[in-house]
Amino acid sequence: MRTLLDLLLPPHCPGCGLEGVLLCDGCSAPLRRRLEEPGGLPPGMPASLPPGLLQLEWCAMYSGPVRSGLHALKYRGERRLAEPLAAALAERWLRASQGGDVLTWVPVHPSRRRERGFDQAEELARHMGVRLGLPAVALLERRQRTAAQHALGQAQRASNTAAAFAPTTALSGRYEGAWIVVVDDILTTGATLSGCAGVLLEGGAGAVSAITVARDR
Repeated sequence: MRTLLDLLLPPHCPGCGLEGVLLCDGCSAPLRRRLEEPGGLPPGMPASLPPGLLQLEWCAMYSGPVRSGLHALKYRGERRLAEPLAAALAERWLRASQGGDVLTWVPVHPSRRRERGFDQAEELARHMGVRLGLPAVALLERRQRTAAQHALGQAQRASNTAAAFAPTTALSGRYEGAWIVVVDDILTTGATLSGCAGVLLEGGAGAVSAITVARDR
């Protein structure tokens, strides 16, 4: 099916436009720049983790071809890009983390999923799970559409996400006490990931970490 799709609709690198590749070597290079860095927050970044998170990782800054790739995935429906982006997530997690029991993702609102036809964070988590040999399970559901975090103050960010998420029944069943790794596409303020971590911990998770493809600030 993938071969037929590529023949009918050949991919183009979102960074440079090269035909025949999802993400060329040059444009994927930023995703590999942090591979040799130790886990944790690098110098120059805020020293504290968002509340509720044991560890927070990301692959690249949200700029250049990484930004173009995420835009193509989210807004142009190029779901094939989830695979190479998830490969970068898996490689960074293997280098920088201590483990994890199960992957989940920051879900989009059901109405947004209907608009796009898929959830980009779910696509990333499922491909990442295949590479890591970890289950990717829907442990969160989004009950409210939230405003863009970058336009809000700190207090507004917290209230913006406080009631947006709820745990699914899978959390209180098989994954109670588990170390959960939350996957998302972009880290902006950390408030969304913190809100998800709080919901998961209250629902019975043993620990929560997070990883994103890109960091916006």
